[in-house]
Amino acid sequence: MAILLTISAISIPHLVSALDSARIAKAVGDIHAIETDIVVYESANGALPDDLSQIGDNTILDPWKNPYQYLNHATMHGNGGARKDRFLVPLNSDYDLYSMGKDGQSAPPITSAKSKDDIIRVGSAGYVGLASQF
Repeated sequence: MAILLTISAISIPHLVSALDSARIAKAVGDIHAIETDIVVYESANGALPDDLSQIGDNTILDPWKNPYQYLNHATMHGNGGARKDRFLVPLNSDYDLYSMGKDGQSAPPITSAKSKDDIIRVGSAGYVGLASQF
């Protein structure tokens, strides 16, 4: 019994870590797919979609069962809702697209504790991944 408990104590954290990594990879893949749909829409219509329903991606849920967040910068008022870096400069000039991550919470600055686990897109840097690693 002690051997089984020891093996479980060692293997369970590794399993949880592997599952988290797989969920992050799935979210990154979803964001890339949605980006492609946005590019196709923009090419056909000459403008970005107002929301994800215009490209049929509003029903896609992230691996934590939350909808992906999209903000078209051309239709927002000010830059209060835009994702921002540590200097409070918007990450993107066109649109924000992200998952709120494991905790299902987010805040515009990616340095916020609520945003550390978000999976973000930074178009100018060609980055899609964890906010805490950007």
